[in-house]
Amino acid sequence: MPANTTVSSPKKKGRRARLLVIALVLALVAGVGYGAYWSVSTVRAPFPQTTGTLQLAGLSGPVDVKRDGYGVPQIYASTDEDLFRAQGYVQAQDRFWEMDVRRHMTAGRLSEMLGKDMVDTDAFLRTLGWHRVAKEEYDEVLSEETKKNLRAYADGVNAYLKDKAPRDVSVEYSALAFSHDYAIEPWTPVDSIAWLKAMAWDLRGNMQDEIDRSLMTSRLTDEQIEDLYPAYPYKTHRPVVEDFKASGDGEDGDGTGDGTGTGDGGGFQGGVQGSGTGQTDQGAGGFQSGAQGDLQGGLQSQLAALSEALDSVPALLGPNGDGIGSNSWVVSGEHTTTGKPLLANDPHLAPQLPSVWYQMGLHCRAVSDKCRYDVAGYTFAGMPGVVIGHNQDIAWGFTNLGADVTDLYLQKVTDRGYLRGTKEVPFETRDEVIRIAGGGSRTITVRTTNNGPLISDRSGELEKVGQKAPIADPAPDRGDGYAVSLRWTALTPGKSMDAVFKLNRARDFKGFRDAARDFEVPSQNLVYADAKGAKGHIGYQAPGKIPVRAEKHDGTLPAPGWDPAYDWKKYIPFDELPYEENPERGYIVTANQAVVNDEYPHHLTADWGYGSRSQRINDLIESKIKDGGKISTDDMRTMQTDNQSEIAKLLTPLLLKVDIADPYVREAQKLLEGWDYTQEADSPAAAYFNAVWRNVLKLAFGDKLPKELRVKGECLNVPPADPTVPDDQRDRLVRECGQRDADKAQPDGGDRWYEVVRPLLEDEDNAWWRTPGNRLDDATETRDQLLARAMKDARWELTAQLGKDISTWSWGRLHQLNLRNQTLGTGGPDVVKFLLNRGPWNLAGGEAAVNATGWNAAGGYGVVWVPSMRMVVNVGDWDKSRWINLTGASGHAYHPHYTDQTDAWARGELLDWPFSDEAVDAAKADHLVLKP
Repeated sequence: MPANTTVSSPKKKGRRARLLVIALVLALVAGVGYGAYWSVSTVRAPFPQTTGTLQLAGLSGPVDVKRDGYGVPQIYASTDEDLFRAQGYVQAQDRFWEMDVRRHMTAGRLSEMLGKDMVDTDAFLRTLGWHRVAKEEYDEVLSEETKKNLRAYADGVNAYLKDKAPRDVSVEYSALAFSHDYAIEPWTPVDSIAWLKAMAWDLRGNMQDEIDRSLMTSRLTDEQIEDLYPAYPYKTHRPVVEDFKASGDGEDGDGTGDGTGTGDGGGFQGGVQGSGTGQTDQGAGGFQSGAQGDLQGGLQSQLAALSEALDSVPALLGPNGDGIGSNSWVVSGEHTTTGKPLLANDPHLAPQLPSVWYQMGLHCRAVSDKCRYDVAGYTFAGMPGVVIGHNQDIAWGFTNLGADVTDLYLQKVTDRGYLRGTKEVPFETRDEVIRIAGGGSRTITVRTTNNGPLISDRSGELEKVGQKAPIADPAPDRGDGYAVSLRWTALTPGKSMDAVFKLNRARDFKGFRDAARDFEVPSQNLVYADAKGAKGHIGYQAPGKIPVRAEKHDGTLPAPGWDPAYDWKKYIPFDELPYEENPERGYIVTANQAVVNDEYPHHLTADWGYGSRSQRINDLIESKIKDGGKISTDDMRTMQTDNQSEIAKLLTPLLLKVDIADPYVREAQKLLEGWDYTQEADSPAAAYFNAVWRNVLKLAFGDKLPKELRVKGECLNVPPADPTVPDDQRDRLVRECGQRDADKAQPDGGDRWYEVVRPLLEDEDNAWWRTPGNRLDDATETRDQLLARAMKDARWELTAQLGKDISTWSWGRLHQLNLRNQTLGTGGPDVVKFLLNRGPWNLAGGEAAVNATGWNAAGGYGVVWVPSMRMVVNVGDWDKSRWINLTGASGHAYHPHYTDQTDAWARGELLDWPFSDEAVDAAKADHLVLKP
C-alpha cells in the first residue's frame, strides 16, 4: 500500500466507503480462489455488537459498556466479579484471535494452530515451561481474590465464545480453515497468567549481550570487546535515582513509605557494578579470525545456534537488546501549570497489528468492599485489570529496568545426569507431546538441572555446546562437550498477577510500594504520582526478583554449572531495591538508563541502556523549569515527540570539517550545514546523516565482527577462521557471510554505540578507523579518512534508494513503519497479508531519540520498534489526561477501529482520555448493556 502522506479523519468515514474497499479487495483476489470465500459477510461477521442489550450468564446485575468514537470501552459494574467478567467478554469481542495466538504461544502449542513449521519453536517453549509455571502460580501462589478475578474474566471470555463457530469470532479463522479444521478451546485463568511470562521473556535483560560477547571472542581481543561494551557514562547521563549514599549495613530506612511526602525518601537509591567482559586474556593483536584458536572454534558455532533458537521465539514486545525500552517521567506540582503532578509514559515495543496494548476503563458504580476498582489505562487483551494508567487516587507508569535476571550455565552431562561439584546428580525429566495441525505429533524429553532446563537439547548443534569452550582449569573432562542450561527468574512461580490488582487498588505511595513488592517479573521501573496535599507527591520504585550472584560471577558470560560457587545465592531483598519519594529536584526520569550510581551495594546488571533518551528528557525538563518556569500537559506531549539525535550533535561538526573533493558527495555534505540535529520525517539532512552513521558503524565495526553477529546474506572476504591454517597463509582471504536477521544484527546503532564512538573521535589514529577497502583508494587509516568514505558510501546508497536529486530526499521515505498482523500477516498467503496488514507510514524520530522510532543500523532504516502507546496523565484532574494507541481498539480487519488512531499517533498527537462518569457520557458513541 502507498505511504500515508495525508492523514484521514479518525471518525467513522461511512459504511459505503468501507464496503467499497472490501469489494475492491475481493475483486482483486477472486481470480486466485479466495474471493468466493472471503466475502463481505465473512469479513464483517466477527464485528462485535456494541449497542443495545446482550445477555451474559453469571452476572449478578446489569453492566454498562460505553465506547467513545474510537471504540475504547469503559465498563461499569456493581461487583468485582461482574466487572472482570464483562472485561473478558469485551476483550474477546475485539481481540480474541490475538488472545488465542498468545495462549498457544505461551503454552508451546503454536503447531496446533499454524502447522509443522512451528514445532521447533514449540519445543523450545515447552522446554522453558511458561505455561507449567503459570499453572503452579495459579494452584499454589496467587491469592484467592486474584484467582476469583481470573475465573470471572475467563467466564466472560467463554460466554462470548459460546455457540460461535471460529469464522464468527475473527476473520483469521476463515483463512486458517483453508489448511485444517480448528476448534476453539475454552479460556482458562492460567492462559491469562502465562502472558506475563511472554512479557518477561521479551524484557529479560542481557541474555543476548551475554551470547554476543562470547561470540566476539573468536575475532576480537578482550580489549577490543571492552571497547564495544564501555562503562556507563555517569558523568554525562544521570541515573534514575541521583542522590544515593551508601548506608553501610544495607538496610532500607523503614522500608515502607507513608504517602505523605518525606523529602528524598531514604532507601537504596543508586548503583551498578562496573561493566567489563570477564573474558580470559587473549593477548594483543588486531582484528583477526580465530583469536582463541582451537579453544574457541566450537563455542562459536554453538552459541550462534543458541542465538538462533532464542530468535525463533516470537518476540511479541519487540527485539530484545539495546533498543527495547521505554520513556516515563513524572514532574511534581511545584513545576507544573496545573499545580499537581504530570506523568508521561511511552513504552517502546514491536510494531504490530493490533497493538500489544488495549485501552479501557474499569469502574465500580460505587467503590465499596464488594466492588473496589475505579481505574483506566492500558492492559493486554487476555489479561484482567489495568497494567499502566491511573485510578481515582494515583497514577503510574512502567519502563524496563533491564536487570540481569538470566544466566546461561555450561553443564557437564551424561545420559544419567549432570556434574555438581564432584558428584553426578540426576536430571528432573518430563515428556512433552507436541500436536501438529492436520495430524501427527512429536514427543520431546525436557531435562532440568538445578540451574534450569537444558535448552541445548533443542538443537542438533547445541547438543555439542561447549565442545571447545574456553573454560579455565580446573574443569571436568569435556567428553562430547558441555550442555547449556538457562536460569531465569520467571521460571520460579511468583505473584506478579497479584501485584496488578494491588496496583489498580492502591491509594498512596505505601500502597503503591506494597503492590510493587509482588511485581517480581519482569523487573520494571515504576514511577508514581498522586494529587494529595498542596502539590501532590511523586515517587519511584525498582521492583523485581533480582539474583545475588557469587563475587566472581557478574552474569556477562556463560558460567560453569558444575561449580556451586557460581550458583545464585539469593534474591535482593525488596527493601534494599532502589526507590525514591519526592526528590528535591522535583521530577523523576526513567528511560532505561542506569538506575543508580556505582556506590549501590548490589549488582543489578552490567548492561544498562546508555542514557541518551533519559538525559535528553532531563535536559528538556530543566530547560522548562529553570527560573521558575512551569510545564504543561502539552509540554509533556511535545517532549515525547522530541526528535533530536545525540550522535548527530556529536558527529556532524566533524563531518562538516572533512575535506570532500568529489562534488557529488560534497553536495550531500552541504545538507548538514545549519541542520539542528532533529529527525523530522521531511528532513533530507536527517536522511543523509543517518545513512552516514550507518556506514561509519559498518566500516569501523560491523565488518570486523564475526559472521554470527552480521546481517544474514551479507558477505565479506576475511582471513580464514580455521586455526590450523599456517601463519604464512593467513593472508589468504575466504568468503564469509553473515548469519543474523537484519533487525537483530550488530552494530545496531543504539546509544551503546554512541559511547563506543565518543572516545574514538578524540583518537584520530585508533585501530578501529582502519579498513582494508575494496580498492586501494578505499582503504582508511585515520578517523577523517573513514568519515570521508562513509559520506561517499552514504551518498551512493541514498542515490540508489531515493534518487539523484537530493532535494527530494527525506528521512521518512527511508524510515517507514509497516504494521503486520503477527501471524497470518507475516506467514500467510500474499492475499491474506494484503487483507490484514497496513502501511507504510513515513515517520520522524529515530534510534535513541526520545521519539524512539527505532531502526537497526546493521540491517537498514525500517522501523523495528516504536512508542507502542503514549499517555500524559493530568494527576487529580483526570479528565484532562491524554492518551493514544499505536493502532486501534479492534483486532478485526476493516473494522473502523482497526487502525483509526495510527495517523494521529504518527503525527505525535494525543486523544482525549475521559475518566469521570460525566466525561465518559459526553464522549459516548456506543452503549451496550450486558444483562444476567
